[in-house]
Amino acid sequence: MRVVAGKNRGMRLKMVASKLTRPTTDKVKEALFSIITPYIKAGLVLDLYAGSGALGIEAVSRGYSKAYLVDHARPAIDVIKANVAATKNPQAFEIMRLPASQALTKMAEDGLKFDLLIFDPPYAKQHIANDVKQLQDDGLLAEDALLVAETDDHGFHSLNDNLPAGFTVLAQKNYGITYLTIFKKDKING
Repeated sequence: MRVVAGKNRGMRLKMVASKLTRPTTDKVKEALFSIITPYIKAGLVLDLYAGSGALGIEAVSRGYSKAYLVDHARPAIDVIKANVAATKNPQAFEIMRLPASQALTKMAEDGLKFDLLIFDPPYAKQHIANDVKQLQDDGLLAEDALLVAETDDHGFHSLNDNLPAGFTVLAQKNYGITYLTIFKKDKING
């Protein structure tokens, strides 16, 4: 696995040695970022189920100012720390070892607002629509926030059926067993 583009292009990334962590392939990562490139701005990124931190690191490499990398598993956090150190830009990352809901609560208390949100949880533990609702309720979404979800078939249908109001789906793509859904927070007029 490597960083596909940007200032860290070509950087090799360590992976978590666990059957519970499924890395995003370079092909899917490249497709994902080619879809969101027109929307990229220098804001904050939240990678809520960071695994190796690859997607958050890729986002910062491509121009986002800072990424919050959240995972609750110690092996994942150790790999994230090693990968962040290899970027030679560790101040552009905040690493949090917490369950997703606790991390969201803490970030809401800190008054953070995210421009790009990445959801790539283990396929068996997907509850992305609930995470999106908590982000929305806690005021963690910047205006025009962009959200990216990587799911399996079941997660794809669950997300489509349960996505809270106030979001527009921009793209949905299928890569084998992997589904990408990119959606955007709707602007509030007034």
